[in-house]
Amino acid sequence: MARDVQSERPANSFKLTKVGVRGVMKPVQVSRPQRIVTLPATFDVFVDIPATQRGSHLSRHLEAIGEIVDASVRRPVPSLEDLAETIATALLERHETATHSEVWARADYFLERTTPWGRASLEPYRLVAKAIAERGKPPRTHRAIGVEVVGMTACPCAMETIRDELSAKDPPVRVPDGMPLITHNQRNRTTMMLDAPEDSNVEADELIDIVEASMSSPTYELLKRPEEARLVESAHRKPRFVEDVVREVLARVLKRYPDLPDGALVSVKSESEESIHKHNAFAERTTTLGELRA
Repeated sequence: MARDVQSERPANSFKLTKVGVRGVMKPVQVSRPQRIVTLPATFDVFVDIPATQRGSHLSRHLEAIGEIVDASVRRPVPSLEDLAETIATALLERHETATHSEVWARADYFLERTTPWGRASLEPYRLVAKAIAERGKPPRTHRAIGVEVVGMTACPCAMETIRDELSAKDPPVRVPDGMPLITHNQRNRTTMMLDAPEDSNVEADELIDIVEASMSSPTYELLKRPEEARLVESAHRKPRFVEDVVREVLARVLKRYPDLPDGALVSVKSESEESIHKHNAFAERTTTLGELRA
């Protein structure tokens, strides 16, 4: 019988907090109202290992993912975060020495959108789910649901600089109040994660709506020239910094979910790919709903 090398004592006896596998791809079936959605998902799964254990039995990670996710193809799961929580609990059952486990699941997702000008299309987004399980009887679990959305921001600073430049001309160029001015645009990528207790009514589609409404404008796969002009004008009427996007998402979350507990965590990070610089702009906030309400 082969030696169980993973269970041997390591030369350097230090506890490790996260050991596992990343990038495991599986199809997931999720049951939604009136439909079943197939999601191509990628899983990252981890457990801790004690100072007395040299390595983790990685095949057990893959067994847990395989058995549970493959079963979802036959019996669709309620949500991606529910599936992640089930896997996190199963990892503790398979790893006797682990005290906690962590599971991330990410999946490409499409929603049918209609532009303000009536053109329908399927637009891509990304779903993110996270679950943590801590050993106990029963195990204590924590899970969160998230989305990643790509949209557009228009820079307020450059817009106001242009306004000042015009007013300083001789003779001054007067711009009517409310008239948007030229500025540089940015492709914005915003990710948010929100605690999703088992009895909560948090839906990924709602989170996507919140994030898109917090940007200067959504973006669309197909636009004809008149629609492009209208979208640019609309975005310039709502110029936003990345800081504005993060704060707007937080404010909309508070308004949309007044019944979530004060201890619920929310995390928002926003990055704008600059068009006139070689760097990007970034902002982030992780906090509890209680802190925001205060």
